[in-house]
Amino acid sequence: MLTVDFDRLGLKPGDRVLDMGCGAGRHAFEMYRRGGDVIAFDQDADELAGVLELFAAMKEAGEVPAGAEADIKEGDALALPFADGEFDRIVAAEVLEHIPADIQAIGELVRVLRPGGTLAVSVPRWFPELVCWQLSDDYHNAPGGHIRIYSDKELIGKLANAGLEYDGKDYAHGLHSPYWWIKCAVGVNNDDNPLVKAYHQVLVWDIMKTPRYSTVTRAAEKVLNPVIGKSLVLYFRKPDAA
Repeated sequence: MLTVDFDRLGLKPGDRVLDMGCGAGRHAFEMYRRGGDVIAFDQDADELAGVLELFAAMKEAGEVPAGAEADIKEGDALALPFADGEFDRIVAAEVLEHIPADIQAIGELVRVLRPGGTLAVSVPRWFPELVCWQLSDDYHNAPGGHIRIYSDKELIGKLANAGLEYDGKDYAHGLHSPYWWIKCAVGVNNDDNPLVKAYHQVLVWDIMKTPRYSTVTRAAEKVLNPVIGKSLVLYFRKPDAA
């Protein structure tokens, strides 16, 4: 389930790319499949171990182009262990809403992006997220949970103030907002609720089935994304050096 549009990001084979806060690695895997030289970065060593295993399995199965490389790196988003301008493309998907010092984290992303490089940032969208917060304190009060709700204008402003040029936005995962509203209404940990279980089965089916069999859900999400898309996705470019 991808949030970022890699064609819009401008990803090309051979690009040096960073998935900052990679989690289980969904975007890192896609960038690897597209021939990127990928670094999956996170502070969770267990998640990274699983990502590294799948990188190896992808290579063994011939799922990546010849010459593509992928590795993991553990560390802190507030002090990225990379050189200035090291990356051509950066993805930071559903990360900044967890970080108290988000401006410092943004500064690090800008620092390690090369002049002329591109960045995609996604966060929970303001309205769907606000509904979740209103329905359930447990949704956002969990350790490591969401600590803020961004408006489009606020986040664009923070990234522009850090020196990036705004290049447009999109919304994603419109089918997921009602699912989280239901979970928040019945209890975020109440996965045995019949409505939650039924909706979850639909989402899993949509993710696992080929496009031929998920035409209806793809069309529904295309309609829902502009209205209640769960994620806000922003695209930026770092100006070329003078």
